[in-house]
Amino acid sequence: MNDNRRYAIKYLNMAKGQIEGILKMIEEDRYCIDISNQILASEALMRKANVEILHGHLKTCVKDAMVSGDGVEEKLEELRHTLTKMTK
Repeated sequence: MNDNRRYAIKYLNMAKGQIEGILKMIEEDRYCIDISNQILASEALMRKANVEILHGHLKTCVKDAMVSGDGVEEKLEELRHTLTKMTK
């Protein structure tokens, strides 16, 4: 497992803990803005995890495709499609 995946796991575990906390906050009928802020924080961690996964993809899959000359356009199109979804 590469460092990017380790960081992604770290961020996802943190988000998992936050989501569990958010569920508890909702069950305890906590203040809406506090809940919303925690949701935003967990979304930020999910985005960080996604960036790490994509960074690893660039360093491995895309790099390998470029070295071999096989599938480069496909890998770039996958990245374009994913980045488009991220910006919506």
